[in-house]
Amino acid sequence: MQEKRNFLVELPFEVKTYDIDFAGIVSNIVYLRWLEDLRLEILKRKFPLARQLEQGIAPILVKTTIEYRRPIRMFQEVKGEMWMRDLTERKWVLEARFYADGEETTRAEQTGVFVNLSSGRSIPIPESLRLKFTTEAEE
Repeated sequence: MQEKRNFLVELPFEVKTYDIDFAGIVSNIVYLRWLEDLRLEILKRKFPLARQLEQGIAPILVKTTIEYRRPIRMFQEVKGEMWMRDLTERKWVLEARFYADGEETTRAEQTGVFVNLSSGRSIPIPESLRLKFTTEAEE
C-alpha cells in the first residue's frame, strides 16, 4: 500500500551558477531555499499566508533534517515534491524529495507549529487546516 501524500506539490527547479559550490555541486543552503519554495506552495494552495496574517497567526519551523543521497550538478533537470505527512493538534510534519534527471537525490523532513503573532506562543493547528488534511486523507 502506497503512503498517502496529503497536500502534495511538485515544482521544477533550475540549478543556477550561484547555487553551486567550489566542488561543482548544489550547495547545502540551496536545499533550504527549495524547501521554502515547496512549503510556500502548499500554503498558497491550502492555507494562504495572507489569511493567516489577517488572523494574527503564522507557521514557524522548529526542525529541518536533510539527507543528501546523491549530489545535484549544473544542467541536471531537478524536481522537488513535498507533502504533509502528519498533522497533530499542535504540530505539522512535511516530507520532501528532490530528484535530478529522474533519480532521487535528497530526502528532507520539516516540523513546525503555528504561533500567535502577538504573544509569540504556539497555538493549536487551525481547524480549517485540520479539516482539509482529514478530508484529503479520507479520499
